[in-house]
Amino acid sequence: MRPLLTGLSVTLLLLLNTLSLIGPLLLIALGKFMLPGKAQKAACSRGVMWVAETWAELNKRIFAALLPTVWDIRGGAELRRDTSYLVISNHQSWVDIPALVQALNRKAPYFKFFLKQQLIWVPLLGLAFWALDYPFMKRHSKALLAKHPELAGEDLEITKRACAKFKELPVTVVNYLEGTRFTPAKQAAQGSPYRYLLKPKAGGVAFVLAALGERLDAVLDVTLVYPGARIPGFWGLISGQVPKVIVDIQTRALDPALWQGDYQNDAQFRQYLQAWVSRLWDEKDARIAALRDEAQRPTGSQHAPGRGKTNEGARA
Repeated sequence: MRPLLTGLSVTLLLLLNTLSLIGPLLLIALGKFMLPGKAQKAACSRGVMWVAETWAELNKRIFAALLPTVWDIRGGAELRRDTSYLVISNHQSWVDIPALVQALNRKAPYFKFFLKQQLIWVPLLGLAFWALDYPFMKRHSKALLAKHPELAGEDLEITKRACAKFKELPVTVVNYLEGTRFTPAKQAAQGSPYRYLLKPKAGGVAFVLAALGERLDAVLDVTLVYPGARIPGFWGLISGQVPKVIVDIQTRALDPALWQGDYQNDAQFRQYLQAWVSRLWDEKDARIAALRDEAQRPTGSQHAPGRGKTNEGARA
C-alpha cells in the first residue's frame, strides 16, 4: 500500500507542477514565433529554457521530499552554463531522464533530446517538447525502408535542421547512441558484443559533431547504473522502489578531427569516427561492470556516499 500512496502523491505533485508552468512556457514560446526581432526571439528562447529548468528543479525537490532514492552523482564539478556540451549516455529506462536532470540541471545548459515522433502527442509534455525545439525523429521499420529507401536519410536531415537551431544559444545535446532502451531481448537479437549495452550507432552523433563541433566545450560521457537485478521503470522510481541510482560523469576533451570530415561521403573518416565510438563503448561497458561490482560489495567497502539523498562531485 505504501508504494501506491507514494506513487500517487508524487504523480499528483508532478502534474500540478506541469500544469502551473505549461501555460507560461507556451506563452513565451508563442512570442518566439510572433515577435519580429532576432534579439526578441533569443530572449524568448532563454525564457522558455528558464521555465523548463524551473520545472525540472521543482521536480527534483518533489523527489527529494517524498522518495528514498539516493542519487550517487560522480563527476561534473567543472560544468558551466555558458557553453555547449554533447552528452553520450547509455539508455535503459525512463528513469534515465530524471537521473540526468538530477546531475545536470542548472549546472549545464538545458537539455535537448532527440525524441520519437509519437511523443509529440503526449498530453502537455508534447507541447512542451515542441516549445523547447526538441527534434522529433521518425523511426521507420526495416520493412518500410526496404520499400521506400528514400526515407533512410530522413532522421539525418532532422538532425541537421535541429543542430542549426542549437547554434543560437548554449545547449546540452543528449545523444543515446544505442537508439533505443537496452533490454536483454534486444541485446540477444542484435548479437551485441557488449555485456550491458546495445550496439552504438555513429551516424547521429557524427552530424551533431559536424554541426556544433566548434561550439562544443566537451563530451560528457555519462554512465547510468541501477544497482540490483532489474532495471527500474518510471513507476518504480516515483513509488519509492528505487533505492539508488549511480550517475557517473566523465568529461572528455573533443578532438577537432571528429568533426572535420564528411561522414556520409568519406569512407576513411566514417571508419575513424566509428572506431572512436567503439572505443568509447568498450570503456563504458567496462565502467558499468566496475560500478555494478562496486555496488554489490559489502556496505563498508563501497564508495562512501555523502550525507543526504544526493552525493555529487565524488569519483569512484
